[in-house]
Amino acid sequence: MGKYFKIGFLLWFGCLFAQEKTIETVYFEFDKYVLPEKQEQIVEDFIKTIDTTKIESIQIYGYCDDRGDNDYNYKLSKNRVETVQKILTNNGFNKNKIVIIEGKGRVVIRKDTVENLNETRSKNRRVDLILVKKNSFGKGIYNSFQKKHTVGDRIFLENILFVMGSSKLTTKSKEELDKIAVQLQKDKTLEFEIRGHVCCTPSYYNDAIDKETKERKLSLNRAKTVYRYLLSKNINSLRMTYKGCGNQFPLGKGDALDRRVEFLISKI
Repeated sequence: MGKYFKIGFLLWFGCLFAQEKTIETVYFEFDKYVLPEKQEQIVEDFIKTIDTTKIESIQIYGYCDDRGDNDYNYKLSKNRVETVQKILTNNGFNKNKIVIIEGKGRVVIRKDTVENLNETRSKNRRVDLILVKKNSFGKGIYNSFQKKHTVGDRIFLENILFVMGSSKLTTKSKEELDKIAVQLQKDKTLEFEIRGHVCCTPSYYNDAIDKETKERKLSLNRAKTVYRYLLSKNINSLRMTYKGCGNQFPLGKGDALDRRVEFLISKI
């Protein structure tokens, strides 16, 4: 396996565990979306180890190797995801906890950087199952969008965090918002308020200073940034409002988690 592939995989894998997620991966044969018997058993064994009272949701992502055209591979990766989803539900897994089902298509690689091309391709013909552990923030607060919400629910997403003093979206935040946009396009009735937050500000100030604009409107600017990004992803502006909450609602879990935005469900 090439060194670039190794480095990328380790960084990606490390990020998953940094966000308190557990992962299982199963592999498919070339151009197939039916799981080999041994791989299907891995899914079934994985289900047996899950304590559903301790998880909030499961996300399923499918991939293909780099051969074939994009359209064909997107369809194949989606079929692979649906295969795994069916195994989960047929074995009694609660379908309401499966919140993301997405075929990612082919994994493009640079052949000149890969030592064992066949091995790398075989590892890219896969489906990843990612478990999101239940958050510890209390009733009505979630760390992923659910299939069903009630008015007043708050969604705090661990990847939508900001650098100190900044309202600019990081690469990870954009990737998270891309996933949210896909979910919101499926659930077109959901309306929400985007709430920005800040850390590390004296109590006699309501908000922090945005180092780009020099205004004491950092939490508002963070909320507005997310609002504008979702607009660019074709989410209807009538479904969204935004608000700066300043430093009023610290989570008590460290400064980094207070440099955040949350989604408050206002209509379902």
